[in-house]
Amino acid sequence: MLPVGTPAPDFTLRSHTGETVSLSDFRGKQHVVLAFHPLAFTPVCSLQMQTYQQDLPKYEGLDAHILSLSVDAGPAKKAWAESLGGISFDLLADFHPHGHVASLYGVMRTDGISERATFIVDKAGTIVWARKYDIPQQPDHGEVLAALSSLAGR
Repeated sequence: MLPVGTPAPDFTLRSHTGETVSLSDFRGKQHVVLAFHPLAFTPVCSLQMQTYQQDLPKYEGLDAHILSLSVDAGPAKKAWAESLGGISFDLLADFHPHGHVASLYGVMRTDGISERATFIVDKAGTIVWARKYDIPQQPDHGEVLAALSSLAGR
């Protein structure tokens, strides 16, 4: 897993909305929360995305954009977002080449899915916070928000 202080590798992936999103799109504009998760349509991942959606005003208030990544295909991401009642942040498909971005960040597992891991990339493009969670563990959104608050000097 890439350590804090590492320049975040740039990537371009397709979102569940059909838009193409690059990490570099946010450079100089917003911090980015990269939320790698194993698979769409699973209970822990679904709760994780619903919690991000519920807390989205808090993330936006800290000048942060959420990019959620898994190895699922784009159509699955779109259907999943709809099944969750709509997701307004980007669910990105790290599908082809399979898990390429997860591999860049050192969180691709040998069983073909990514770890559940969260990185915060600051506006300069540097990883400033990172944590890997056990697959069945729900990430602590409070600690991510606290890390973002410290970036904002709050």
